[in-house]
Amino acid sequence: MRNAYTLKRNRFDIVPYLFVAPALVILAAFIILPVIMAVRYSFFNFNMLRPDRMSFIGAENYKNIITDDLFLKAIGNTFRYAIVLVPIEVVVAFSLALLVNNSLKGISIFRIAYFSPMLTSMTVVSILWTFIYNPTPGQGLLNTFLAKLGMDPCPFLRSADTALNSIVAMSVWQSAGNYMMIFLAGLQGVSQELYEAADIDGAGWWRKMRSITIPGLHNVFVFIILMTTISAMKMFTQSFVMTQGGPDNSTMTIVYYVYQQGLQFRNIGYASAASVIFFFIVLFLSTGIKRFVDSER
Repeated sequence: MRNAYTLKRNRFDIVPYLFVAPALVILAAFIILPVIMAVRYSFFNFNMLRPDRMSFIGAENYKNIITDDLFLKAIGNTFRYAIVLVPIEVVVAFSLALLVNNSLKGISIFRIAYFSPMLTSMTVVSILWTFIYNPTPGQGLLNTFLAKLGMDPCPFLRSADTALNSIVAMSVWQSAGNYMMIFLAGLQGVSQELYEAADIDGAGWWRKMRSITIPGLHNVFVFIILMTTISAMKMFTQSFVMTQGGPDNSTMTIVYYVYQQGLQFRNIGYASAASVIFFFIVLFLSTGIKRFVDSER
């Protein structure tokens, strides 16, 4: 009897692991193993077309990367993109959430309209906005509009001064609706009794925003800031589709640099070292943002 109970208990204990096993296998195959391989390859001179000539070179790849002007420019472009994009996207998403956080008739239409760009892949959106940014009046929508206003056409993606900012504007348009929905869920979770008490005390709109709404959405703000920052740091599709890292490498980002070194130049060891550096940059940045936001609470 005791043996039967023990067998039954052991069989019951293994069931949760059987459910988790497929996820663990996928996690190990597509995340953990590639990370280990990337760290390993970063210490080798490894060209994809010459795998038989792979040789251990220690930290040589890292020494070359930190003195590579193009990699340093890619880091600068990536940080500039993130610094400009994150606050704009957070403010736009929060503002849209405030606008649609009402029970007005037909408000769901606006929610769908604001969220709909997120349903389209970034590749398709990038191609669409490439045509919108066309510098020729009559072909590019924005420059046609500027011509109607009597203004000179803007080069948008054709100029190093405007290319990155043009990608920022497109990225905000595409993803703000997604974060709007997260903010909206957070707004609907804030207790209405607090607003009623504030109304009784005669608090105005800004006082309620500062004392109730924003503190009530603290965790939501932290989550969205972290998500937008990580998303901005790994920006690739826009540069690849719209500018190919140009003009004059003004839209060259870290991920595009890794892609170029690894898949275009076939230098897997060098690209792996850049990936490892990129991982630690994102790790320290996200950790720093989390601690800063928590300290301001």
